[in-house]
Amino acid sequence: MNEKELKIHFTPGHVEVVQENVAIPYRRVLVTGATGLLGRAVYKEFQNNAWHALGCGYRRAQPRFLRCNLTDEDAVRAVIQDFQPHVIVHCAAERRPDVVEQHTEAALNLNVHASGTLAKEAAGIFLIYISTDYVFDGRNPPYGENDAPNPLNVYGKSKLEGEREVLRHSPGAAVLRVPILYGEVERVDESAVTVLWDKVQEGAESCSVEHCQQRFPTYVNDVARVCRQMAERRLQDPSIRGIFHYSGKEQMTKYEMACVIADAFNLSSSHLIPMTEQPAGAGAQRPQNARLECSRLELLGLGVEPIPFKTAVRDSLWPFLYDKRWRQTVFH
Repeated sequence: MNEKELKIHFTPGHVEVVQENVAIPYRRVLVTGATGLLGRAVYKEFQNNAWHALGCGYRRAQPRFLRCNLTDEDAVRAVIQDFQPHVIVHCAAERRPDVVEQHTEAALNLNVHASGTLAKEAAGIFLIYISTDYVFDGRNPPYGENDAPNPLNVYGKSKLEGEREVLRHSPGAAVLRVPILYGEVERVDESAVTVLWDKVQEGAESCSVEHCQQRFPTYVNDVARVCRQMAERRLQDPSIRGIFHYSGKEQMTKYEMACVIADAFNLSSSHLIPMTEQPAGAGAQRPQNARLECSRLELLGLGVEPIPFKTAVRDSLWPFLYDKRWRQTVFH
């Protein structure tokens, strides 16, 4: 497909505006939550691999992405009918467990009802719904795709309900469960992994870091590759449907993550104190170890070998260094 695009040509003493034909990839993907940490990575992955990508968001959408309220059925229908995607990757969610506990109704509207609406309107379109390891209670890992969920907090329950709504309205959809995510953040508090950066950089004052729950930090660029590979396979193979798991392979507590982050930047971790008991009033209950077993993707040849945590977290956090000269010294 070709579209016309205006381009400015400069030559010495002359400026000319010309119309040129620009090839538009025929495969179309709609990415919801494209302003978020995972959504940005998914949008970029598809766009860089010969897909025509349309990203939508809400508060932070414009000017880069389409503004769309996913809780508005008419708005969702209009976007889908206008763009006619082959694939939808549904990244939009309220993913902060403590926020979900406090603002449950708004979170359910987005995590459950909007997901159901999207699935209804996406008849005949391959929908990938991003879910979470928090659908499990963490008492008996690892968890396969067919293991019985038992979420401990409202966030996990909302995402499980979202899964069920999606698969009820769109039986050909895929659910992709992933654990704690990190990547190229716009602010360090955008991820529960990169937010540890502030504690690592403090240096002078000792601070406690949680050392109870076993986590599997997962790089959003790796998840984005999985989504693209699933989408491309599905265009040839309609059996790509149902529940899938993807996860990083390195098991760490948040304290251990913080120590690796410090090591990645040649910083001290001696001021970090492992906290082996959850303090009272620590917010939503989290699973102890919700490790995901990912063999279904791997057996289909759709697994992605994770980029090592130390490498990926360094790439994600170096723009937030106090001393930018570090980048010139640490790699040489």
